[in-house]
Amino acid sequence: MNRLTVAAVCLLDDRGRLLVVRKRNTHAFMLPGGKHEPGETDIEAAIREVREEVGLNVDILTPLGRWVCPAANEADTDVEATVFASQLRGEPVAAAEIAEIAWIDPRAPLDAGRRVFAPLMTPVCEAIAERELS
Repeated sequence: MNRLTVAAVCLLDDRGRLLVVRKRNTHAFMLPGGKHEPGETDIEAAIREVREEVGLNVDILTPLGRWVCPAANEADTDVEATVFASQLRGEPVAAAEIAEIAWIDPRAPLDAGRRVFAPLMTPVCEAIAERELS
């Protein structure tokens, strides 16, 4: 089993909604984020990925947790994700490899709608609900 190390950010708006993205040529929605560049810390990778994928600058990140889950888009691969939370400032736009952005209620069951979600979304939404971040 391969393992990818990634950093991601839960961007929450003032109504408690969570921003999710779907990358081009994929089916699963996930958090903005991605792989580290050489020498980057988790926070640096998270900030860069949010800027690249949804055009937002985040400066206040709260650690939410670290999880290992099956990768959504790569067979026989797990992702080890360090996840941060931040209040949304600005209007996100799909950029770089992002095909679609959407808002979800992190307290609603992920399987209740028409969207498919990356496995990481389950523990992340549980952590948001437990900590009452939104």
